[in-house]
Amino acid sequence: MEGRLLAGRPLDEGPEPLSEHLARLGPLPDRHHGLINEVTASGLLGRGGAAFPAGTKWHTVAQRAAGDARVLVNGAEGEPLSAKDRTLMALRPHLVLDGALLAANAVAARGIVIYVGERHHAARNALQVALRERHLSRARPRVPIRLVAAPNAYVAGEESAAVHHVNAGDARPTSVPPRPFERGVDGRPTLVQNVETLAHVALIARLGQAWYRSAGRARAPGTALVTVHGASRPGVREIEYGTRVRELAALTGVEQSSVGAVLVGGYFGSFVAAERAFGLALDPIELRQSDLALGSGVVAFLEQSDCGVAATASILEYLAAQSAAQCGPCVFGLRAIADTVAGVAQRRATAADFERLTRWQMQLAGRGACHHPDGAANLLASAFAAFADDFALHVNHRRCVTGRSSASAASAVAA
Repeated sequence: MEGRLLAGRPLDEGPEPLSEHLARLGPLPDRHHGLINEVTASGLLGRGGAAFPAGTKWHTVAQRAAGDARVLVNGAEGEPLSAKDRTLMALRPHLVLDGALLAANAVAARGIVIYVGERHHAARNALQVALRERHLSRARPRVPIRLVAAPNAYVAGEESAAVHHVNAGDARPTSVPPRPFERGVDGRPTLVQNVETLAHVALIARLGQAWYRSAGRARAPGTALVTVHGASRPGVREIEYGTRVRELAALTGVEQSSVGAVLVGGYFGSFVAAERAFGLALDPIELRQSDLALGSGVVAFLEQSDCGVAATASILEYLAAQSAAQCGPCVFGLRAIADTVAGVAQRRATAADFERLTRWQMQLAGRGACHHPDGAANLLASAFAAFADDFALHVNHRRCVTGRSSASAASAVAA
């Protein structure tokens, strides 16, 4: 299937300028009415991680806004293994701007904030150039747009953290109501939407919900951007929802027989043993039914020669260091878990240490001020299942299945 979001000029030629964007897709449709229904009918799911129906979100904000909403375009992309959002912003900035303006019209927003990761320089530069192009043309935005740098922190992309940073310069999640759709940027009902979601809206508004639904092989319609690691041809790919992991492996040069496990969904995702993973459909609805999630669209292949315990330890150390320091379960619980898994990876943990680790993992979920510890607990639970033999070897026999030092753990999941 040909790409949709990444259609147009070759990707190695840089950002698509406004002239080419308009020649390829035509002007921005005047969709003040009916777009929310169109987005709802399309079945578009948010691409920021939660896969929440976009139309439902828009409808809720529009109802509450009373003609004075805000739109926050989330391009923070704090997930270390994800590159899809920065790639989209850097190469197709006008598609993102179109989606943001359409959303603003649909929910009656009087301001748009584009929230871009501070290290995503190419993305930020492309958006700045694209905004200048529009101000010098007939495509001048009718709604004020400003760019805000998102701190380089994992939690900074969580929607309440994004709003908190825009309002107060503090990119930490807020743990109690009101939620952004109730009171967000400037104290107004705010639609927080991932950049990829909005880019899909720019195409749905032009080509219709039936066109959008014509792609997709399983339960969720449409295409999605995924970031592939551990392949001979890694990088960002656009796939149909429902594409099997084995197909993605073949597309990106992965030899199935060399793979021991697959990380699906990124650092808040799950490790899945290879024999199960290759049959999975990359579809958020089907994955949810298997207690998995596509999350930020990351698929990382770990070779059989990679140590799954060390890979888990690397991710948990990163997540512990990224705590927002707002609650004990995250500050102390997640740190204790990360340190203990590191001890297992280094083959110095005892059976008692491992027993405590399994107990702590079950106690951590649901106790934090935000979902940060939940994601870590889920990842560890998946590692226990996918790397059960590895954990047993490390704890009971002080050996690693790879026969190597833990330092050479898992390049595919290095932060």
